[in-house]
Amino acid sequence: MTEYLIPTKDADAEFVEKRSRFIGHIFHTETEEEALAQLKRMRETYWDATHNVYAYIIKDGATRFSDDGEPGGTAGMPVLQVLQREGIYNVTCVVTRYFGGILLGAGGLVRAYAHSAKIALDAAGRSMKRVWTGVYLPCPYSWFERIKLEVAAFGGIIQKSDFGMDVEFELLLPEAQTKPFLDRVYDISAGTIEGMILENEYRAFPVE
Repeated sequence: MTEYLIPTKDADAEFVEKRSRFIGHIFHTETEEEALAQLKRMRETYWDATHNVYAYIIKDGATRFSDDGEPGGTAGMPVLQVLQREGIYNVTCVVTRYFGGILLGAGGLVRAYAHSAKIALDAAGRSMKRVWTGVYLPCPYSWFERIKLEVAAFGGIIQKSDFGMDVEFELLLPEAQTKPFLDRVYDISAGTIEGMILENEYRAFPVE
């Protein structure tokens, strides 16, 4: 199964540039139909806006963008390029603009639309969809910080930490990194710390 980034949640972010108000919207959309439905909703919600620029990328599906009346290449493409540069899939971004009366020029428009997409995406967060392996790992308190560092180094996620006689971690690790992680922990602890593999899940978890 492939692994790829998706938005963690739907989110909005806005800023003002020379009196023009830009509102970036990010949506997690699994199909082109969902993307078009979100675009329709934004156009209805912001019916009085000067422009509702958009771009969307569907994994193994369509990639589309529109300048929605802005000069060609100054709006939809910069938004799409942000999504592509960030490696995000199953995502729709709509940037709403209320014109403030001052022309921004082609370069200014490119920067403004790209910035809108980026701050909205940052607000939404990123999740990695992949096969994750659950791991149960008890360890002494003296190893708590070191284990946290090792989990991060192998791209893992600490789902839960229980504090009893020992620290009991419930971890998620990328499937391919699970055995290397367990071998590493076993080696650095001279065989005193061993984890137990639980089950695999193909789903998305936040990675930042």
